[in-house]
Amino acid sequence: MKIHPLPPLNSLVAFEAAARHLSFTLAAHELNVTQGAISRQVRLLEDYLGKTLFERTTRSINLSPTGSQYYETVRDALTQVAQATGEIRHWRGAQQVTVATSTAMASLWLLPKVAEFQRDNEEIDLRIIAYDHVKDYARLDCDLALYYCSTPPKGIQVMPLFSEEVFPVCSPGYLSKHPGLTEPQQLAGCTWLWLEDPQMDWIGWQEWFRQLGQKAPEPKQRININNYSMLIQSALSGQGIALGWSNLVDAHLQSGALVRPIEAVLRTKAKFCLLEPQSRGISRHSVTRFRSWLLEQLPTAIAEE
Repeated sequence: MKIHPLPPLNSLVAFEAAARHLSFTLAAHELNVTQGAISRQVRLLEDYLGKTLFERTTRSINLSPTGSQYYETVRDALTQVAQATGEIRHWRGAQQVTVATSTAMASLWLLPKVAEFQRDNEEIDLRIIAYDHVKDYARLDCDLALYYCSTPPKGIQVMPLFSEEVFPVCSPGYLSKHPGLTEPQQLAGCTWLWLEDPQMDWIGWQEWFRQLGQKAPEPKQRININNYSMLIQSALSGQGIALGWSNLVDAHLQSGALVRPIEAVLRTKAKFCLLEPQSRGISRHSVTRFRSWLLEQLPTAIAEE
């Protein structure tokens, strides 16, 4: 059944505010419009109804008998709509989980997994936002955050997820063009895919060699890329050898899209961590549910550490 007749809805909002304040000026201030706009909307409503809603004098306005009766109906109707809207928005907010992470963590680890969570938790909306250059994790506007941390940040709850293991990776096709690789120093004859991002504390090639107790050789060639996801895509395309982080590249290794040309691996004390702002207070059910699911995604060996 069609709801008819309905007046211009913007005019109802303007009329309700003007009638409540008995002032076009105060109504305009509340709705962040001009006094003239309120006057025009009220006049439009009066023309639509064919009745005068306000008795106007030079310095004041008052509701006419028709206006007073109509105001009560409009006020009640708009109040009910506002209450229903507020309940829906509150429910939606309670069911939404905002997760902040890096583009690498999002694209290589989190996003490939979240379809399973959404399938089993249709009532929860995930909002995933990527920040690659975070100076203060405690100020992130999110429910949960996933980041690589060389040192645990202060002012925030930190739960280590998995340890850092870094090793060279490349495509099978690229490795076939460089057979016989067994030692790190032999990588000098390859093209290195170089993460060019000084604000990130991820380990680069020189640091990788240094922490292995070796001097980094000069590569035959290198390609500088300032985004880790793009760097891995370059490795998948056979353009060179990249440093891969376990868990971020495990899926590509399992599928055979990437291989490890040598067995050398660097293990450090740094970890990928689950961060939770302390200012959020008691966690909502939706956040608790997502956190529990997230921990279930960790490899068994890591979960038991």
